[in-house]
Amino acid sequence: MRPLRLDLAGFTVFRDPTTIDFTDADFFALVGPTGSGKSTVLDAICFALYGTVPRWGDRRAIASALAPSATEARVRLAFESAGARYIATRVVRRDGRGRVTTAAAGLQLMPPGFDVSKLDSGLSTEDLGEVLAGTPAEMEQAVLDAVGLPYEQFTTCVLLPQGEFAEFLHAKPATRQQILVNLLGLHVYERVRERASTLAATAEAQLAAVDRLLADAADCSDEDLAAAAARVDELRALAAEVDAAAPKLAAARHAVESARATLAEIDAQAARLREVTPPAGLDALTEAVAAARTAARDARAQVTAAEEREEKLRGELAAAGDPATLRALLDAYAERAALADQEAAFDAAVAAAEAEQTAALTALASAREQADDARQALEAARAAYQEAQAADQAAALRAHLVPGEPCPVCTQPVASLPAVAHSSALAEAEAAGKAARAALQQAERLVAERDAAARDLDRALAAARAQRDQVAARRADLDARLAGAPSPEALRDELAAIAALGDDLAAAATAVRTAREASRQAEAEVARAEQRLHAAWRDFDAARDAVAALGPPEADRADLAAAWATLAAWAADRIADRQAARAAQVASVDAAEASARSIAEDLAARFSAAGLAPPEADHARAAAVALERARAEHERLAERRVQAERLRAQRAEHEREAQVAKALAGHLRANNFERWLLAEALDLLVDGASRILRELSGGQYELVHDRGEFFVVDHHDAGLRRGVRTLSGGETFQASLSLALALSEQLSGLSSSAASLESIVLDEGFGTLDAATLDAVAATLENLAARGDRMVGVVTHVTALAERIPVRFEVRKDARTARVERVG
Repeated sequence: MRPLRLDLAGFTVFRDPTTIDFTDADFFALVGPTGSGKSTVLDAICFALYGTVPRWGDRRAIASALAPSATEARVRLAFESAGARYIATRVVRRDGRGRVTTAAAGLQLMPPGFDVSKLDSGLSTEDLGEVLAGTPAEMEQAVLDAVGLPYEQFTTCVLLPQGEFAEFLHAKPATRQQILVNLLGLHVYERVRERASTLAATAEAQLAAVDRLLADAADCSDEDLAAAAARVDELRALAAEVDAAAPKLAAARHAVESARATLAEIDAQAARLREVTPPAGLDALTEAVAAARTAARDARAQVTAAEEREEKLRGELAAAGDPATLRALLDAYAERAALADQEAAFDAAVAAAEAEQTAALTALASAREQADDARQALEAARAAYQEAQAADQAAALRAHLVPGEPCPVCTQPVASLPAVAHSSALAEAEAAGKAARAALQQAERLVAERDAAARDLDRALAAARAQRDQVAARRADLDARLAGAPSPEALRDELAAIAALGDDLAAAATAVRTAREASRQAEAEVARAEQRLHAAWRDFDAARDAVAALGPPEADRADLAAAWATLAAWAADRIADRQAARAAQVASVDAAEASARSIAEDLAARFSAAGLAPPEADHARAAAVALERARAEHERLAERRVQAERLRAQRAEHEREAQVAKALAGHLRANNFERWLLAEALDLLVDGASRILRELSGGQYELVHDRGEFFVVDHHDAGLRRGVRTLSGGETFQASLSLALALSEQLSGLSSSAASLESIVLDEGFGTLDAATLDAVAATLENLAARGDRMVGVVTHVTALAERIPVRFEVRKDARTARVERVG
């Protein structure tokens, strides 16, 4: 298996889509810091093929394939194996409940020379290759057929992961032997042995079958052949005799059938004639139809009379006055009387309002005079108050006057002090003013009240006058409308007459409906009676049609009873004719049957003479069948003679094939050949690994085996031989690398049809090697890659080793994803 291209997205640390093209990378290194994702590239290759990774520890732990927080991981590997190109794909998804499952898995066989760059052209893989597997269950066998190695051996011989590099070195002999069987394709010899055993069993079964056939064919003698030929001649003569007599028998039987058919027809005609019998009640049916038709005519006349009366009353009602107009005039008379009463009432109300208004105006004038008198009294009180106030002020100043001093009012010298005024005049004037003001306020309130009352009476009077005028105007309109109209008594009489006409019209309409219903029922009765009459005519026609072939007389369609009587009389006459014809036809049938019976008995005697059971019918076919059976028996005996010779030749061939197949299966059954091949392969493998180990260890160690177990010989310790499990870590790496390189170099030369070891990828501690050993390892890898028939890959962070490798894939990782860049 040789990887060509790897596409991955969402796979562990490779969150973003990443492509690694190995197409021309025969010798490459995956380099980068520890934890950057170098080993993850190898994990993706292994996961695409087998659906698991050694580092996960559990083949069912596919959840490790998803990048953190990712819901889907996709891995696609294009690889070459034994000259064919394949594409393996796996898709892993996480559902809403957090469960991780394989959503898709498939393996496709690409056309010869398929260019992996087409995967970038937009073409889907469904358009490019043949599907070998479409489910995870189908992938296991399909990958095993394509690669040639199961998962455990693939990770031991091709993809050597960390921690399992020394698996082949430390494996048990039985496990290592099975790995070599798969690598060399030695299981083909087991299949050869199984096939040889199957062929031997088949040949023996065929031999037994031939022996049984020979036993059956051995009882065929010359006497048997002669008897069979004589029987053919005898039956050939019988067939000729039957062929000559068969037309006569057929003609006789045809005559019998014809005579019987004629007799049956005569009997059938007689039976049909006997069925021509007039039904009972024909006269009553005719009378019922006539009575129904008469009743229907009377009912239609009653309908006509009722409809005419209805139309007459409808015309009279239309000629009468309009009830609505008459009722409107009566309503107008009633309204005019009511308006007259209202008008008289409104006149009285207006007169009363006018009287109240006059009294209110008189009271208002009196109140206003009282108010005027109160104002005059208030003015007089104010004047008296002012005079008293002035006098009082002068008295107040007298206390401050000093004779000879200037007056504070006039500034003149005061000659002498004035006399003292009486102090009660001001108080009296003030009291009189208050009384006058109160009287004025009382008079003004009275004026306001009587003015408001006068205005209310004025509004009431205006409203009463307006209502009276409105009623008067409406009464005048009614007077104009009723001028020349009939009196109320005449209007009521006319309405009563119209109502009476309406009642008569309703009664007439009811009578029309009743007459129509009676007419409908009469017509229905006519239809039912005529339907019974038509049914009776149909019965008559059916009876007549049944004997139409015998020529019945014409029927009188106007009288059903007469038609039946004529037909029944004719049928009675024809029955007597058929009875006479039947007696003559019975004699004809007996004569035909006697002739046919004689011919049949003669043929039966011929069959009995030939040793055959006489057939009931078709003597010619029975003779022909017997003849063909005799011929077939003669031919079968002749073929058995020929078959016996052919079976003897076949028996000799089957016996030889069984001996050869049994011998081959016996040689391979002991597995000696397979054990010899495994021993030779292991010798070559150990020799190649020892040569590489001597180079890597500076001549100190070489590898040997004994009964499937591996040992190392230490030439620095006097050639001491010890188990490989006693080696140190660096020594174990050297021994494991030697063995892995030897597997890749030499085993392909031992088998051309086994697993294709076209690549080897090492992911193990080169950092544990010293400089000299590292240089030897690098030289060994360079030599292996230089041969050109192997892809060699290493995973390392050792700079000295990486710089010696021509193609490097540098793996870097940031906080989000890992990336791969090709260098060199």
